[in-house]
Amino acid sequence: MPKRTIIPFGPQHPVLPEPIHLDLAVRDEKVVEVIPSLGFVHRGLELLVTRKDFMDMVLVAERICGICSFIHGLGYCQGVEEIMNLQVSPRAKYLRAFWAELSRVHSHILWLGLAADAFGFESLFMHSWKIREKILDIFEETTGGRVIFGVCKVGGLRKDIENDVLERIRKTMDEIEADYRTIAKVFKEDYSVKHRNCGVGVLTADEAYKLGAVGPTLRASGISQDMRKIGYGAYGDLNFEPVVEKDGDCYARTMVRVREVYQSFDLMRQCIDKMPEGPVDMKVTGFPKGEFFSRLEQPRGEVVYYIKGDGTKFIQRYRVRTPTFANVPPLVKMLGGCDLADVPVIVLTIDPCISCTER
Repeated sequence: MPKRTIIPFGPQHPVLPEPIHLDLAVRDEKVVEVIPSLGFVHRGLELLVTRKDFMDMVLVAERICGICSFIHGLGYCQGVEEIMNLQVSPRAKYLRAFWAELSRVHSHILWLGLAADAFGFESLFMHSWKIREKILDIFEETTGGRVIFGVCKVGGLRKDIENDVLERIRKTMDEIEADYRTIAKVFKEDYSVKHRNCGVGVLTADEAYKLGAVGPTLRASGISQDMRKIGYGAYGDLNFEPVVEKDGDCYARTMVRVREVYQSFDLMRQCIDKMPEGPVDMKVTGFPKGEFFSRLEQPRGEVVYYIKGDGTKFIQRYRVRTPTFANVPPLVKMLGGCDLADVPVIVLTIDPCISCTER
């Protein structure tokens, strides 16, 4: 039997946008064992709740991740609002859902560009990120930021979007979706993309469920689970069904994200159509006392926020279970037995965010 060789994969790698580190045990060109190593970029953000006013801590929560920053802030705010029994205005809920879905489109198109680069499609990468720039332009117009937005706060929002601006954004979204269809067709039909993805990194439905996979990684294996269906915020008033694929391979995970972009466009249009009138903020008095688990659907999957307040202006305990953390065990399973050349593609298809995971 050939001798095993340990090959370090990451934290710096030409294909990886994130500093994930894996020790790969290889026989010939086959991966026989994978040992993940986390903690390379640990920043200690959860400790800051003992030093930052609970109203200001949302700005720290957003900085857990730059790609899905808005939903991180939203998760923190929803947890504190539940503890303090604050009823956020309907308009604020719909605008939160609108920005959350815009974040999902941004994240998925960013990932599709990185995936195209990993496949060797540099022009497809450029085209994907050109479309992404138009999404960031909408963020900049409505929030003032392109990475960190700072509009979500305990009790509502710091900014509103005028109805005429929303209608103009709807027209822009139609143009963006038309451009997106051109690249989506390539991901769906191109022979080279299918050759690199179909049958690679297969995760069965039973394995995905038992190993705790979340998000597109879970839904690509045929399990219909999406935290938005629990109806938090405005999602209880919006019509949609989780996007599911059956094959559980890299191609299925790609197709889930491709199709979810269309779903997010539809949800944003529903938000604009159903947008209620009224304020977007409310006066907040007192301090949080109690504890609450807040669950949301990030672009990468379910994220859990545990918040505990002791009646002071500082949160006593704040813990975040990010989707990448949940998807590491399924990733280890997918990598077992794969070809060494397929490792970067399989790793990318869980859309890893090490900034989120290690905080």
